[in-house]
Amino acid sequence: MATLIVLFSLKAGVSREAYERWAAEVDVPTVAALPAVDSFRVLRATGLLGGGQPPYQYIEVIEVNDLDALGRAIATPAIQAIAAQFQQFAENPQFILTEQFAAGGAR
Repeated sequence: MATLIVLFSLKAGVSREAYERWAAEVDVPTVAALPAVDSFRVLRATGLLGGGQPPYQYIEVIEVNDLDALGRAIATPAIQAIAAQFQQFAENPQFILTEQFAAGGAR
């Protein structure tokens, strides 16, 4: 399994409320419903441990069970339309593919 991490801030002039409403109503339900996706969370950065402003306003965490299937889904017109909408909100998003190599227990 892979995890896709997306780091981004909103473009100038984009309201947090508009983006978060779109994410909750359109982006998350659509992407989370893809068979290749096990989970999708969007996190709002609130600060840095020790103080200061984070370099990004938002972090998406997408657990992917099949990268090939995700690639096919992303190529569909429906997901391309969602991606185009996302690009209207996000300033230079960074898409980082990761794989887990160690884990700790949940408490």
